[in-house]
Amino acid sequence: MYRNSVIRSAALALAISLSLGAPSAFAADQATTSASTAALQRKAVAQGLYELAFSPKQNAVFVASSGGFGDAAGPSQVLRLNPETLAVETAIPLERKAFGVVLDDANNRLYVGNTVDTSVTVVDTATNKSVGIVQLMEKKVGKDGKAAYTHDLRELVVDGANNRLYVTGHSGEGSVLFVVDTQSLKVINTIPGLGNAKAPGLALDAKAKRVYTSNLLAEVVTVGTDSGKVEQRFKVSAEQPMNIALDPAGKRLFVTDQGSEMIRKYQASSSGFESKHPGQRVLVLDRSTGKELASIPTDAGPLGILLDAPRKRLYVTNRDGGTVTAYNSDTYKQVATYAVPTHPNSLALDAKKNVLYVTVKNGDSEPKGSEESVARIAL
Repeated sequence: MYRNSVIRSAALALAISLSLGAPSAFAADQATTSASTAALQRKAVAQGLYELAFSPKQNAVFVASSGGFGDAAGPSQVLRLNPETLAVETAIPLERKAFGVVLDDANNRLYVGNTVDTSVTVVDTATNKSVGIVQLMEKKVGKDGKAAYTHDLRELVVDGANNRLYVTGHSGEGSVLFVVDTQSLKVINTIPGLGNAKAPGLALDAKAKRVYTSNLLAEVVTVGTDSGKVEQRFKVSAEQPMNIALDPAGKRLFVTDQGSEMIRKYQASSSGFESKHPGQRVLVLDRSTGKELASIPTDAGPLGILLDAPRKRLYVTNRDGGTVTAYNSDTYKQVATYAVPTHPNSLALDAKKNVLYVTVKNGDSEPKGSEESVARIAL
């Protein structure tokens, strides 16, 4: 894959639309709340923001900043934000561009996906320093005689108790799941079979020893963490399955089905798959059979998804709609909408205080090199 193609793939996978406290009064169904009544703060932080994580242990929000691309690009870094004011407390410089993140709070580790370099940077959240890079694969010489990475990255999940990190590697010729030992910081397995298309969704059930992935061939693929191989694959009615949230107490998977014209063109050109469903919904699946349990309408361009199981709340970022929508995860009814234009992207939750954090991408009308934002929503 050419470097420019990899950069476009990173944009497709991460930017289109590229981780529990006691119930509160919000757990009762309410009438839909508009953004005007929400306790919402927003702050411009840095260029090229992607995923973020909230650390209860550090009482901080960590957000990945790629710096963007081109002549106006800023530095690649992880920013440590004050969770109340969103002010930058520490900028942690990185050697490689930062996109996806997953937090192992118990072990003071933030794993950062370097999408265009097919690697993961390890950040120590106690010292606010980068402590290593895990190269997931080496470059290969293509038909053009140039060396390049054959896979790019998107999502990461971590099993801190068992010292394992899982990362999806994308390729139209066969996506894979990288398995990293988080003690040695070495790749110990590369599991094939995720499908000959991008595999954007990733969720871990550590107790059941299962990793769930989605791909842009309208499939959900289950990998056994003990067997190291694909255990099940299901065709699903979500033709553009993106991010995944897993119900820890049951058999449900919540999958955003985006409905993007950009993805339709990618699917047709790369695999001949024809996407016809308009998407713009969350699909609820039985993860043991792939059966559709419900279809929840969303605003335009659903991407990020987060389940707060104790409060029975499901949160979705709608990139094209410029909103975050909240649903009762049992009844599937919409209970709130928060306006965070232009393109809300990724989500993190302070479960104890019931506060949601959102990265917000700029629109095409924003000046080149403009900083992107993090929003704080007191639920």
